[in-house]
Amino acid sequence: PRKGCDKACLDTILKIKPERIVYVSCDSATLARDLEYLCEKEYELRKVRGVDMFGWSMHVEGVVLLSQHRDKSTRLDEHGSRQIEMQASRLASLLAQKPDDTIEIDLDLDELDATSAELKATYQEIKDYVLKEFGLKVSNLYISQIKRKCGIEVGENYNLPKTENPKVPQCPKEKEDAIKAALKYFAMI
Repeated sequence: PRKGCDKACLDTILKIKPERIVYVSCDSATLARDLEYLCEKEYELRKVRGVDMFGWSMHVEGVVLLSQHRDKSTRLDEHGSRQIEMQASRLASLLAQKPDDTIEIDLDLDELDATSAELKATYQEIKDYVLKEFGLKVSNLYISQIKRKCGIEVGENYNLPKTENPKVPQCPKEKEDAIKAALKYFAMI
């Protein structure tokens, strides 16, 4: 709710006594007020999170999970009240973030797994390998023919001939073996 829950609504919730409550609010001040009321009575705070439910806007919703007190001695005391204030303060700062705000992180690329795109050799890398190792020049056409033969997906050819029934040269055996060696070298087959 934009203005929080009124006292009658909160009292009704307390009367119904649901085991858990998920409270979604765009106003951290009313959220903190209502949480304090619920936590003084029957509930304890479990989780608090800011959620960007409307990515095209600059609003972030506060989502809180409350559950019934398991033990009456765990009801809200002064320490618990301070915790709610701290959580509400953290949530308020999340809600105040603008879409253009940045978050800085340290990322060690050496620790990440390689993506499938990084594991594939480019046509130029295959050509260079074949030329260096076998002294043969191979075309993109030959490479794609051998890739298809090995069951590797290749992109669509947009450079199609304009004539009907064109003669498409087939890759010679010597170049096929060299291309297969390159594919093995790059761990593609």
